Amino acid sequence: MRLLVLGGTKNLGRHVVEAALRDGHDVTLFNRGLTNPSLFPEATRLVGERAAPEVLATGEWDGAIDLSGFLVSDVWRSAELLRDRVARYTFMSSIAVYASKTEPGLTEDAELLSWPEDAADDEFSMDLYGPHKIRAEQVLAEVFGERAASVRSGFVVGPYNPDFGNWGEALASGKAPECAARPDQPVQYLDARDLAAFLLRLTMRGPGGAFNAVSSTLSMAEFAEVWRSVVPGALPVDWEPAVDRFHLTDDGTFQLSNARALAAGLEVRPAEDSARACVEWIAAGNTPPPPPH
Repeated sequence: MRLLVLGGTKNLGRHVVEAALRDGHDVTLFNRGLTNPSLFPEATRLVGERAAPEVLATGEWDGAIDLSGFLVSDVWRSAELLRDRVARYTFMSSIAVYASKTEPGLTEDAELLSWPEDAADDEFSMDLYGPHKIRAEQVLAEVFGERAASVRSGFVVGPYNPDFGNWGEALASGKAPECAARPDQPVQYLDARDLAAFLLRLTMRGPGGAFNAVSSTLSMAEFAEVWRSVVPGALPVDWEPAVDRFHLTDDGTFQLSNARALAAGLEVRPAEDSARACVEWIAAGNTPPPPPH
């Protein structure tokens, strides 16, 4: 497959490109060329900005995976350029799109956030993160129809990724993991390697539409015990740390239905596999990236 990856050199993107190259796909990267520019020398590189993607005006691909679409205006620009030259387009969205934060069992058909009346398409803030993702999904559905897929994820764990990286660092160094969320707080996650595989699967063969790419629901205490289990003698969790890294207060958002994604081929590895991979990666001398603000 001729694959275009928008982004691809950090966090989840590294797993996507590694998997694509391992499977023998012909990969083209489009990004600013600023983050880890020496990665993936075997891939073709197109350097440019999302706000000025003219370098995408030529070339054809069997599929595109968009990992860097945060502004709907940027997603619209690339979609217009690629409309007739990409067979399938897969967009990395977020579970932040849902209007309800308390109702468990939400499917992809649940009510979504509305677009604030005074917001601009090229304006970004964390309050607009979810609305931008929704608008981008809608743009892609209009441009590509059933050839577009949107993957909504929450916490993405494992090497290269920031989520729960502080637990990995603590466990790798013999310190107590910290969590300010209450122990019975529901949580869902996905290993970055499983998410990368799902993105590639949808891009190669579909189907289109939206998908909640999340695990089954655990309590935060259960999740923490899984992480602690991969390090013999790990210290107990500190449930009252000075810094709240997760800000987990929205129960329903972490009890989403993943049935549609599972039916489309999503595979979710055991949480201990993700925890072990993260701890081993950090123990080998790597540092997880900071979480987004």
